[in-house]
Amino acid sequence: MNALHQHLLDSARAAHHGEPAPPLPGTHDLATLRAALTHHRETHPHETHGRATHGRATRHRETRRPVAGLRRRLRDWFGRP
Repeated sequence: MNALHQHLLDSARAAHHGEPAPPLPGTHDLATLRAALTHHRETHPHETHGRATHGRATRHRETRRPVAGLRRRLRDWFGRP
């Protein structure tokens, strides 16, 4: 059973019980991803990446972007620049 079949089943069940129909599949996907990214940024603000310095002084340390790969995959999936 795919998402469309489940939606049709849930819609028929809701109509039978006199309840409003559920949202279409995929309606809230981007909002859910944005909320997850925001939550991750708020709970992990000090993550860094790069080689360990082993006591050496460094001038600049970039903050880690753990979701950059996810963003790229989503951009490719949805075909947006």
